[in-house]
Amino acid sequence: MSARDVLVDLGITPAGVQMAMHIKDSYRKGEPLCIPGDNSRILAPELFLNTHLDLSSYEDPLPLAMMATRDPELPMALAAAARMSPLGSRKKLVGDVFGLVGEKTKHPSVRKCVKMVADHAFDPAAISALRRQASQMIVHARREYSTALKQNLQALLEGGIAPRQFVREFFELTEAGNLRNDIRKKLLSSLLLSEDIRPSVKFLMLENFTRMPVPVRLGIISAVLKAEPTRHLDIIKEELKWIVIQERVNKDLH
Repeated sequence: MSARDVLVDLGITPAGVQMAMHIKDSYRKGEPLCIPGDNSRILAPELFLNTHLDLSSYEDPLPLAMMATRDPELPMALAAAARMSPLGSRKKLVGDVFGLVGEKTKHPSVRKCVKMVADHAFDPAAISALRRQASQMIVHARREYSTALKQNLQALLEGGIAPRQFVREFFELTEAGNLRNDIRKKLLSSLLLSEDIRPSVKFLMLENFTRMPVPVRLGIISAVLKAEPTRHLDIIKEELKWIVIQERVNKDLH
C-alpha cells in the first residue's frame, strides 16, 4: 500500500491536505474563509455544527485541525473542533491529531473542550456537550461584535474615534463576527447613505469595498444608485461606478 493510500485510509485525503494549506495561507494573509466553490459566501462557524451539511474538503481532519488550532476567532475554532470530534473515535491517528489540537490551539476554551472529549474517549455525550458549548459561543460572540459596531459608530459621530480606525475596525468586526450578507449590506448601505457620516469616512469605506462578498457589493451598489441624489452622494455614486468598471477590467485581464 502506498503512502497516499495509507493517508486516505486514515481519513486524510489529498484534497484535505490542499485545503489545510489554503486555510494556513488565508490566515497568513488575513483573508476570510469562504464556502467551497462559492467565494462570495464567507464561511460561518454554525455551518460546522450542521451535521447534515457537506462541507467538501473542509470535512477532512487536517483542515479542521488547522482551524481549531489557528483560527483567530474562538467561535470558528471551537466549531471546527466540534466538527472534528466524532472522527476521533473512528481512526486512532485522527484521535491523536485531535489530542494535538488541544495542546497546540491558541484558545484555552478549545483546549479545555478537546481535553474533555478525549478524557471521555469520544463519548457521544461529551461530543454533544462540545457542540452545545460551540453553539453558545457563536451566539455570544456575534452579540458582542454587534455591540462593538454600534459603540464604534457612536464614537465616530461624537469624534471619539478616528475615521481610519473606525473603518479598519468596522471590517474587522463584520468579518470576525461572521455577519450575514444581508446585515453587511444593510450596515454599509446605511453608512454610505447617511447624512451624519462625513464623505471622508465613506471614501475610506469604499477603499475597502472589495473585502465585501460580491452579493453584498452588488446590493450596496444597487441601493446607493437608487437613492435620491445629493451633492455628496453623487460623488459616491461616481466612485462606485469607477470601482465597477475597474473590477470588470481586471476580470477581463484575467
